[in-house]
Amino acid sequence: KAIAYCKPGAKYNKIGGIIEEHVSKFGYESSPDFVAHGIGKKFHTKPFILHVKNNEALGVMEPGHVFTIEPMICEGTSKFVMWPDNWTAATRDGKRAAQFEHTFLITKDGIEALTGKLPDSPVQFWENPETRLAL
Repeated sequence: KAIAYCKPGAKYNKIGGIIEEHVSKFGYESSPDFVAHGIGKKFHTKPFILHVKNNEALGVMEPGHVFTIEPMICEGTSKFVMWPDNWTAATRDGKRAAQFEHTFLITKDGIEALTGKLPDSPVQFWENPETRLAL
């Protein structure tokens, strides 16, 4: 739903509300502490996009803008602890969370996903019916 919203003229600050509203219907939380980002001359650049409802002045999408959407969706609390490796985050209540990042380009006609599989990409465990049953 958040991806479908994206097009020229759309406000970046609306992405988070769309995500939060959708996941809350299923009893999940979207973490306000991990943000998406623009990609430019530096890899992590403005806009820094929250994955919860907000009124941040982040601007509007324009053709040529490249950015990510990468919510962390949590079964329980979205409050987290950082592991000593200073990279791994876990929920404080120990319940499951999942995070996945996609990179997008705003085109004159809408949005294009820049992340995705190629025909020769390896099969992931969740795509294999034999291993998917173990999940």
